[in-house]
Amino acid sequence: MKLKISFLPLFWFFLISVSSGQEICFSGFFKPNSTYDLNRRLILSSLASNVTTHNGFYNSSIGQNPNRIFIIGMCIPGTKPETCSDCIKGASDKLVQSCPNQTEAYTWPDCCMVRYSNISFSGSLLLMEPSQELYNTGDIRDTDANLTVFDRVWEELMVRTVNVASLSSNGSSSRFGQKYFAAEVASLTTFETMYAMMQCTPDVSSGDCEVCLKRSVGDYESCCRGKQGGAVIRPSCFFRWDLYPYAGAFDNVALPPPRPQSLPQPPLSLTPPVSDRANTTSKDGKSMSVGTIVAIVVPTIVMLVLLVVGFLVCMKGKSEKRTEVQAGDEITTTRSLQFSFKTIEAATDKFSESNKIGGGGFGEVYRGKLSTGTEVAVKRLSKTSGQGAEGFKTEAVLVTKLQHRNLVRLLGFCLQGEEKILVYEFVPNKSLDYFLFDPEKQGELDWTRRYNIIGGIARGILYLHQDSRLTIIHRDLKASNILLDADMNPKIADFGMARIFGVDQSQANTRRVVGTYGYMSPEYAMRGHFSMKSDVYSFGVMILEIISGKKNSKSYHIDDTDGNLVTHAWRLWRNGSPLKLVDRIIGESYQSNEATRCIHIALLCIQEDPADRPMLPAIIVMLTSSTTTLPVPRAPGFCLPSRHEPDYDGLDSTRSTSMHRLQI
Repeated sequence: MKLKISFLPLFWFFLISVSSGQEICFSGFFKPNSTYDLNRRLILSSLASNVTTHNGFYNSSIGQNPNRIFIIGMCIPGTKPETCSDCIKGASDKLVQSCPNQTEAYTWPDCCMVRYSNISFSGSLLLMEPSQELYNTGDIRDTDANLTVFDRVWEELMVRTVNVASLSSNGSSSRFGQKYFAAEVASLTTFETMYAMMQCTPDVSSGDCEVCLKRSVGDYESCCRGKQGGAVIRPSCFFRWDLYPYAGAFDNVALPPPRPQSLPQPPLSLTPPVSDRANTTSKDGKSMSVGTIVAIVVPTIVMLVLLVVGFLVCMKGKSEKRTEVQAGDEITTTRSLQFSFKTIEAATDKFSESNKIGGGGFGEVYRGKLSTGTEVAVKRLSKTSGQGAEGFKTEAVLVTKLQHRNLVRLLGFCLQGEEKILVYEFVPNKSLDYFLFDPEKQGELDWTRRYNIIGGIARGILYLHQDSRLTIIHRDLKASNILLDADMNPKIADFGMARIFGVDQSQANTRRVVGTYGYMSPEYAMRGHFSMKSDVYSFGVMILEIISGKKNSKSYHIDDTDGNLVTHAWRLWRNGSPLKLVDRIIGESYQSNEATRCIHIALLCIQEDPADRPMLPAIIVMLTSSTTTLPVPRAPGFCLPSRHEPDYDGLDSTRSTSMHRLQI
């Protein structure tokens, strides 16, 4: 009873903290009272009744693209219908309040889950971020549990719960009658029991459920190990454990027999035998010999020295081992990501030319099909490529940790001898440049699609720079590294040149400038300085290419002077005719205010001074809010002034000459 009383306040604190920070809003934005907003309110208003009448799980959609909304709602097994209905309704109301104009959001309150999006997510683990970790403030050391026993019992419970949840692929195989759910318990001591609950949305596959839950358990261990309870929530899975049966699902779970505690060892006695020689007197009047004192002091000092030396050696060994483990983890984050070379050969028909779909400086890309029927894109790195093992490590480590619908998803990799292979999801519509610069394909990119592609790329870069666990600078953003899925949604690809920034790091230098000329910012191309702002510059160039349907590297003749696309766009802007940049194939079927605003944003992104360029959060607001006032753009980098145009923003003749030599 004493134990329960001491933990109850922490339990209620945990529930309060979960409820107060669990509505997660992300992705793009919509205008209030728009068609999408009305569809969202309509489908959420009936979700509670639909979930309860469909055995605790319901998914549906309403509307037509681009205002179509997809939704999922479900309750934890064992939840009473009225409780489930109240939870779904409360969660829906909170999402509307907390996410007033975000196109995607989800929440996992105490006993239910609600998620909506403007893109279909049913049947696929499209993303595992953003996630949220929550934990009790109490420490396991404050309990009566032996820490060694606790670690062993906790790990065993997590493994068992993941397996039970992910393998219950149909309702009949689960004692709860629902897919991908598990509620398991384990005895910690005679009086203490661990309770763990895991659940995935029923629309994902068993393998995706396992990946999602394992990632959540790993995240909890990284942030919160040693706490008295905690949870990790993701768009497609939920994990929580505690020292109390916090849900009705545990009512039907039999408690295991108590685990016996090992008895503590008695303290080591250092009392020496009494000697009659050279006695001295202690405080209580008893005599001690000098020999006795020496017999106590000398071994004690020796023991302390040995302990200190042993501790230092042990710490050094652990440090070296940890370094080795981290280096190994960069390649093998989990065994489930590894493919054998034979599997890759079979999937690609031994890398046949008929399956080859692309290539680059680091190797070639093949289309393949795994034995499961899943289509994949296989990137086989060249054995003589400059990227080598280090570039392979970078791409593999980065992409396995990144989960966003506007990033290409890495399914796994293969390392065998000199073979370095990455296995990605297959994106059917090839790359953006395939459509953008092909006169016969350009017509498939109407204004709505181009505008959505610009917004999707921006959200992907925002995730890399700010919303992922790592701060990542891509360094090679260009049209050929933007892939388009079946619905023409953009996905950023090719992370072989990406760099991870530390928490407080804002920029870095390199002697080896890599990337693609035409997309590089001036400070990176000339001095090797790169930062988030260098990715912003590349994004600005891509906006101009998407709007115009022309490559930046192409030469344009205006005002008796040749220049690249950046120069061309700047001159049109200065002449008051920016809409002349719009691709003629679009015709008049575009919003002139949207096009002008996009060109304005692009020019802000490609300004010569990195400090003048906006950050991605500001760019997202500029793209989605027509009421936001945009600053006046300054002259871009790599821009050659016209002979008839006066110097602007301090662009003197010396700098013009420099830019002309570096024009790309």
